Amino acid sequence: MEVAKLTDVTRVYKIGEVETRALNGVSLSIQSGEFTSLVGPSGSGKTTLLQLIGVLDQPTSGKVVIDGKETTDLNRNQRADLRKGTIGFVFQFFALIPTLTAYENVEMPLLLNGKNPAERKQRVLELLDAVGMNERGHHRPDQLSGGQQQRVAVARALATDPKMILADEPTANLDTENGEQVMEIMKKLNKETGTTFVFATHDPRVIKYADRVVTLEDGLIVKDSKAKAK
Repeated sequence: MEVAKLTDVTRVYKIGEVETRALNGVSLSIQSGEFTSLVGPSGSGKTTLLQLIGVLDQPTSGKVVIDGKETTDLNRNQRADLRKGTIGFVFQFFALIPTLTAYENVEMPLLLNGKNPAERKQRVLELLDAVGMNERGHHRPDQLSGGQQQRVAVARALATDPKMILADEPTANLDTENGEQVMEIMKKLNKETGTTFVFATHDPRVIKYADRVVTLEDGLIVKDSKAKAK
């Protein structure tokens, strides 16, 4: 089953008289349960592609279908509603709310989705345990290491049981040991829950975990290969 399908997508950014073509006719299908890396040098278009899959941006031309829904003509609120129920995000800089504890950060998407207190508590404790942070739930982000913060970010991304998790350079601010631990956790969750994971990265620590590697250069997909998962 497809969770994302992009057909002949272009994305052109225009600043004044200068046009930059970030994507140049990209077609890509992501299947349910995949653990996929989007790789390529800086400026290759991988982050732009991730943003289109995440409905954070719209293509200049072409079609983007997420979870069976055509997104091209959706307005801002409709795109936000689609993201809320379908997509979770993990960011390079963690993006946790600094005044909230780890528990409260994971709980926030459930509050926004109107879950009752009992459901929220059960889900948050389940996820903190899944990422090895059940004993740190009462700590704020500034009391956690980078690796611990990213684990909380993964738990938060999974809180609403989305179809797909998108991660932009998820290990870029982590040392080797913490980066490996975060990837091991995400791979384990992918296998156990069937949630689709898509990463934009240039980090070999991420690429080696991928079941599929999509390589971009100059706004085009130049290679799409299955890789042996760790």
